[in-house]
Amino acid sequence: METTSRGSQLLPVLGQLVRFLRQLEGPDNPSPVALSVLRRLGREGPIRLTDLARQERASQPGMTQLVGRMERSGLLKRLPDPTDGRGVLVETTTAGRALVERTHAHYAATIDKLFDDLDKPDRDAIVQALPALTRLAESTHRF
Repeated sequence: METTSRGSQLLPVLGQLVRFLRQLEGPDNPSPVALSVLRRLGREGPIRLTDLARQERASQPGMTQLVGRMERSGLLKRLPDPTDGRGVLVETTTAGRALVERTHAHYAATIDKLFDDLDKPDRDAIVQALPALTRLAESTHRF
């Protein structure tokens, strides 16, 4: 009897949900990469552009272009790195944080509608699984 691993069972479900969220039209239509950058900066604070590119798995020129566009849109700002006079830090602005909040609220409302289509036992099972899924997500720091 062949057993399917838990990871191979969970992966397609998570993949489908992530694809759904990435394709979902948000209130301001930010790109998934722009949202990821804004979320990271909101969590971690100002980051050097080179580190941001590495952490987001983007090329340095690509990240420089994205940051430039986001800066012109008022979502980010550059500031001098206090530890290195030649370096530049990137941080989110009030407008950038507001965009993340609006987008999060839109995504949450959409997922709430998806929940409404499920029967109560399925809704309850998902809610009961959230603490375990949170611990699973938090354990990713090891990789």
